[in-house]
Amino acid sequence: MGQDEPPGVRVIRVVEPDPRWPVRFGELGRRLRQALGDVAVRIDHIGSTAVPGLAAKPVVDIQISVARLEPVEPFRVPQVGLGYVYRAGNPERTKRYFREPPGEPRTHIHVRRAGSFSEQFPLLFRDYLREHREAAEHYAAVKRRLAARHPHDGRALLADHPAGGRVGADDRMVSRAERRLRPPDGGAGISPQLPAPEQKAKPSLLHGWFGG
Repeated sequence: MGQDEPPGVRVIRVVEPDPRWPVRFGELGRRLRQALGDVAVRIDHIGSTAVPGLAAKPVVDIQISVARLEPVEPFRVPQVGLGYVYRAGNPERTKRYFREPPGEPRTHIHVRRAGSFSEQFPLLFRDYLREHREAAEHYAAVKRRLAARHPHDGRALLADHPAGGRVGADDRMVSRAERRLRPPDGGAGISPQLPAPEQKAKPSLLHGWFGG
């Protein structure tokens, strides 16, 4: 922390990629899968730390897909049992939001309804960046500029979670990703790594998701 940084104020940092990010997701994902069982349709590593070689804020973002968001108890109770903190007041109503246990590295858990736009779009965006290196590098440059310009304003750094309309940092790139991944019939699109809810799969760190 620099001399000009008030104590207790979060400073937004975009850092070089860390090979420990997918490892940490693997560890957390296994615990979440064990605790949630069939309540979780799938568990994914999303956000910039899920894209190999991409600079990012040092935050592991995890998306848990569920059949429904209400009632919350089927997924809230197991996560609270693991020490996660439920943020009931989160204003984004297309998800339910949890944070890391006290004292643990910063982790964001986003619970979204399986098959919804808000659930699929982070997967589509992640997959697009994984496949398009030039776009990923441009995305990282945008985040670095915003972090330098607004080091204490997390809302100004709009990048890591495109779902929920927070894509103002680069709408054009998001639009290209959506067009690229939309099927010919004009449907909503589906990630190549997104299995049907009834499909079972073994945990896979290669693809960054834990099937049901």
